[in-house]
Amino acid sequence: MTEENKDLEQLAQEYDASQIQVLEGLEAVRMRPGMYIGSTSKEGLHHLVWEIVDNSIDEALAGFASQIQVFIEQDNSITVVDDGRGIPVDIQEKTGRPAVETVFTVLHAGGKFGGGGYKVSGGLHGVGSSVVNALSTQLDVRVHKNGQVYFQEYRRGQVVDDLKVIGETDRTGTTVHFTPDPEIFTETSEFDFAKLAKRVQELAFLNKGLRISITDKRDGNEANDKEYHYEGGIVSYVEFLNDTKEVIFNQPIYTDGEMEGIAVEVAMQYTTGFHENVMSFANNIHTHEGGTHEQGFRTALTRVINDYAKKNKILKENEDNLTGEDVREGLTAVISVKHPNPQFEGQTKTKLGNSEVVKITNRLFSNALSRFLLENPQTAKKIVEKGILASKARIAAKRAREVTRKKSGLEISNLPGKLADCSSNDPAQNELFIVEGDSAGGSAKSGRNREFQAILPIRGKILNVEKATMDKILANEEIRSLFTAMGTGFGAEFDVSKARYQKLVIMTDADVDGAHIRTLLLTLIYRFMRPVLEAGYVYIAQPPIYGVKVGSEIKTYIQPGADQEEKLQAALAEYSQGRSKPTVQRYKGLGEMDDHQLWETTMNPEHRLMARVSVDDAAEADKIFDMLMGDRVEPRREFIEENAVYSTLDV
Repeated sequence: MTEENKDLEQLAQEYDASQIQVLEGLEAVRMRPGMYIGSTSKEGLHHLVWEIVDNSIDEALAGFASQIQVFIEQDNSITVVDDGRGIPVDIQEKTGRPAVETVFTVLHAGGKFGGGGYKVSGGLHGVGSSVVNALSTQLDVRVHKNGQVYFQEYRRGQVVDDLKVIGETDRTGTTVHFTPDPEIFTETSEFDFAKLAKRVQELAFLNKGLRISITDKRDGNEANDKEYHYEGGIVSYVEFLNDTKEVIFNQPIYTDGEMEGIAVEVAMQYTTGFHENVMSFANNIHTHEGGTHEQGFRTALTRVINDYAKKNKILKENEDNLTGEDVREGLTAVISVKHPNPQFEGQTKTKLGNSEVVKITNRLFSNALSRFLLENPQTAKKIVEKGILASKARIAAKRAREVTRKKSGLEISNLPGKLADCSSNDPAQNELFIVEGDSAGGSAKSGRNREFQAILPIRGKILNVEKATMDKILANEEIRSLFTAMGTGFGAEFDVSKARYQKLVIMTDADVDGAHIRTLLLTLIYRFMRPVLEAGYVYIAQPPIYGVKVGSEIKTYIQPGADQEEKLQAALAEYSQGRSKPTVQRYKGLGEMDDHQLWETTMNPEHRLMARVSVDDAAEADKIFDMLMGDRVEPRREFIEENAVYSTLDV
């Protein structure tokens, strides 16, 4: 027997029951928190708040709560207060402990299982309260019920004392206060008010009539106090999303209905723009990846509009039907379903998978939209005519795409002539720098690492795609070059897995024109290359704004930022020793740097600073791009007037 076989035999003999680890109670949550809240980063930290708020929302969905308050306390702990029925305090038969204690100390315990406590629940896993308890240094709960206030406290998931009565009350509801454990959330334990407020507002939109507030009690943040209440529900949400846009009819179309215990709400409105913004939710959870409710909505929308157009001879019998893409151009819609047993799937578990929802959403929405079109013929005609215009633009764009392929192609086999490509074929390693102008392009080409860095110079300001039709976009040489270089295809053919570079770096001058070009490029990427953005492939280079020189030698570079002047003065003081007199070189453009300087400061992976672009809030991003780059001047003027005080002159 070989030594290796002896070792294996010994291991086999040693593997017995003593080596099987059993994690008691909430120990498993503390050992593997990512399994329960996704991560222990900023996202996971904020997820704790939603686990508790979801319980209060469930009371509102059941019709027992009308107000929820969220507080970020002075010590960065969280308090959530609702006016629901209050968590039950009687003895739970299976555990022999008060029900409230069971809810906070036992996984998969609560009124969300078996259909007894809640008809519809927003929580994904039914583990919310106990997980928050396990991942908090301290959690306490106060239940106002039966004319009394019940109190219990826990430390890292363990009960401190039995449930006790601490007073009398004339109201009902639950108050939960918890402090996230810094041993778990090592990256950050600071709550982001803006992030929490956005979700609180979203919940108010999705739950018509619910009053929900968030207050920041931390020093210096006293002004952070928001209360949201929308009697219009998702109709108000659509109006909010279209606030900066020009619409083709004023009042959003709204429908709601229920079938087989599944409630469906849809609100929609068309804008004069070209971009679709459809948001869907299931039990208040944002289904970013769509699912069966979106499928039912899209199918119904396309069929009903085509049926109406043909029946009323707006579309002739011999004309092709409008496609789904045509009828959704310029559409803003919110779809919200409430399901007693939602099934989530997809990469991020945010795709609704219940097959029966397709039929139910389709039928309920079809009936309502058909009735609306018949009762509002002028609005119906505007909707159909917008679809016809979109159809014509789509056909023109298809022709332009075919011509483009013949000329320079949207295909990798025929890369644009201005592209200085890299030698590596590994997309994970490769970087594509979009550089403004021939001068900077020349320095970048000479200074780069040719193995993995490619350079694509663009001339002037590219087309503003927010105001352009698809055929004009495809006819633009600079835009065509970018799509060709990336290799991802375009429109319906777009495939992020074919990206030739997994770093797309926007490298423009640190001046007003450079900022404008950067905004135009980000608008293009957000509207037509969004999967690249969502994959985390988009970066903004951070070239220095100053170089501090002593003689001909540059001693240090100063990056742009709020503290750039302070850093400059500190550097000048540092190098003003003895007879040396430092001078300042101001870099107005990348072309002012030689190839060595550009490599050293902006392109060398060992020294450079780059900002990764992400889309944390797609709805807000959509509004901002439309406001900054769209047709309506008034919202843009208001934005400039409100924010002019924060600007600095670049002269």
